[in-house]
Amino acid sequence: MLVSQPLLAADCVVLLHGLGRTSASLNKIASTLKAEGYLTANIHYPSRSDTIEKLAGPAIESGLSECRENNAERINVVTHSMGGILLRYYLENDNIDNLHRVVMLAPPNQGSQIVDFFRTVPGYILLNGPAGLQLGTNGDSVPLQLGTVDFDLGVIAGNRTINLILSQLLDNPDDGKVTVASTKVDGMCAFMEMPVTHAMMMRNNRVIGQIVNFLQTGRFKGEGAENNLCD
Repeated sequence: MLVSQPLLAADCVVLLHGLGRTSASLNKIASTLKAEGYLTANIHYPSRSDTIEKLAGPAIESGLSECRENNAERINVVTHSMGGILLRYYLENDNIDNLHRVVMLAPPNQGSQIVDFFRTVPGYILLNGPAGLQLGTNGDSVPLQLGTVDFDLGVIAGNRTINLILSQLLDNPDDGKVTVASTKVDGMCAFMEMPVTHAMMMRNNRVIGQIVNFLQTGRFKGEGAENNLCD
């Protein structure tokens, strides 16, 4: 059960979906955050149309603009999958004034071996676009070129899969797209592994509850929560 706490400022949450998804995939998170008193900017960006470098700025600045139009005093960000890499790339080159907390769901922070396997398969780039080729673990990997995070970050990883074929390409445990280990990044402040899949974790009530917990307190709660990692 979620317990509302008074916000210390006009907090806004920018939501960034993953590769091949739309903002609709984060609607349940957005609705819950609104009920908790947050302003929200649930951003759709054309994830398969360009590279991470070209997608990151417009997507994130669109969210920041929405928050500022609503007079937000603090900015939070919640991402799914590749959305987290867009944010990390953006913050390597730009600042977000009054950035408060960030939650990443299943981010491929160390890349995914699935991209390595399928990158030469005909049709892969048509399905996943230029950005999809940048999420592997080879020399073209954008995640592996990014540095340590220096913001208040909580990461949630899934350890369930319904795609047994793709999971055979990954080290266990995994969520069907990324391994639990590959979601981690140096500098994160909290980490939690949960029994959810990559494709559906954004709609899981327990995951959403942990998002709220972290945004409100900077901590995940319950068995398995790893906190104070950046102290």
